[in-house]
Amino acid sequence: MGGSKGEDKPADCDEWSYQFGNKDTLILKAPKKSPLALRMVVFSMTMICGVFICSMCMWQLGSDSWSRIVKIQVAEQPCNKSSVPPSEVQFVHYPQPLNYSRKECMCTPVRFFAIISSQRSGSGWFETLLNSHVNVSSNGEIFSNKERRNNISSITKTMDKVYNLDWNSSASKDECTAAVGFKWMLNQGLMANYAQIADYFNQRGVSAIFLFRRNLLRQMVSQLANNHDRYLKQLNGKHKAHVHTKDEANILAEYKPRLNTTTLIGTLKKANEYTRDALENLKSTRHITMYYEDLIQNRTKLVNVLDFLKVPTRKLVSRHVKIHTKPLSDQIENWDEVYNALNGTQFESFLDADYRI
Repeated sequence: MGGSKGEDKPADCDEWSYQFGNKDTLILKAPKKSPLALRMVVFSMTMICGVFICSMCMWQLGSDSWSRIVKIQVAEQPCNKSSVPPSEVQFVHYPQPLNYSRKECMCTPVRFFAIISSQRSGSGWFETLLNSHVNVSSNGEIFSNKERRNNISSITKTMDKVYNLDWNSSASKDECTAAVGFKWMLNQGLMANYAQIADYFNQRGVSAIFLFRRNLLRQMVSQLANNHDRYLKQLNGKHKAHVHTKDEANILAEYKPRLNTTTLIGTLKKANEYTRDALENLKSTRHITMYYEDLIQNRTKLVNVLDFLKVPTRKLVSRHVKIHTKPLSDQIENWDEVYNALNGTQFESFLDADYRI
């Protein structure tokens, strides 16, 4: 039994040796290790394959990375500011909106502004004039919405959106925007947060356009008439703060308010102080101060505003039609009482005709 087991293995070897030649020769020459040349060939082929695979991976990764680098370089390519005076650099901006690309306007410098005013001071008319300029976008009373002025955080968030050109309104332009802003009433969170707002304006390079009215008595008449129409809605059941036809203006001008002469001087003083405080609290900002009466009498004053915003001088137009054009004596029901109350006081100049239409 032991012998038969010993012969099993040679038998297999014989069959193997018969297929490939002499058995002894095969056993003697069959090396246990590959020849040096063969090992070198295998090693070289392995290296070539490894290099090829690595190069393919690097090429694929490298092309994507390069394209991203190119895109980043294009996006972050600095615009030439050499023509901007050093004193103006702070007020020159190159916004990159999140919702669209400025494309050819990418390096058009943009100025930030805010029209600071109070109700019935001509700010609506003034804003339409600015918006008639192809390069200026003023986005209205964005803080008439109380939620946007709840706190300084919501206020700055709203302003950031406007100044980044992400605010969508009818004021948006097809041409390259060179000045963007909005209209801000003093009682819409501005005076309550004036310190933080002044800091924001100075840090972001926002310019303030103060627009007020010298004749506070006329402003009061306009406010009372506007409140009257707010409730009565005299124009086809709709309230209109501003009108575009003389017929509409004449209808609204028919109302003559009766003023409380007992509180009149106190009310005018309060309004005067409110305006004075605004000018004082925001005097550290870059600003220009305009008055409605000056703009009515001399439209060339608008050129000063365009120069302030550093935009090209153009003819500005508005469809707004002035409502109250008559002397105050024809617009106040108890004119004699008002005249006697103000005559001889610091406000007696309000009784005179301050401009002609």
